[in-house]
Amino acid sequence: MSKVPINSSKLSCGGPYNQAVKSGGLIFCSGQAAVKDGNFVPGTIQEQTRLTIENLAEVLRVAGSSLEKLVKVNIFLTDIDDFAAMNEVYKEMLPDPMPARTTVAAGKIPLSSKGGKIEIECIAAE
Repeated sequence: MSKVPINSSKLSCGGPYNQAVKSGGLIFCSGQAAVKDGNFVPGTIQEQTRLTIENLAEVLRVAGSSLEKLVKVNIFLTDIDDFAAMNEVYKEMLPDPMPARTTVAAGKIPLSSKGGKIEIECIAAE
């Protein structure tokens, strides 16, 4: 089975990984966060959720997919009390039918020390 790395020139990786990998008709996206122009963008959970989903949409676009083709989403929150506010933006930005989803309170994520509240990874069909 082949693996094709996917990376958007509009986004940057914060480590030794690809933004996504295409394999077997699926696109596996690495976790995205509220980052723009290579820098973390602080804000409310709603603002960070919106930018994070926009970043995922960009990675999916480069891979030849879209939010409409999502099949699984994993959301990591630093504070589970942000769940309802995150869900407001999530429901607004993702089309029906909604993908399968897991949301966990991770405590810390890589950008926690800068105020990061959310990271989202996903799997989409090509």
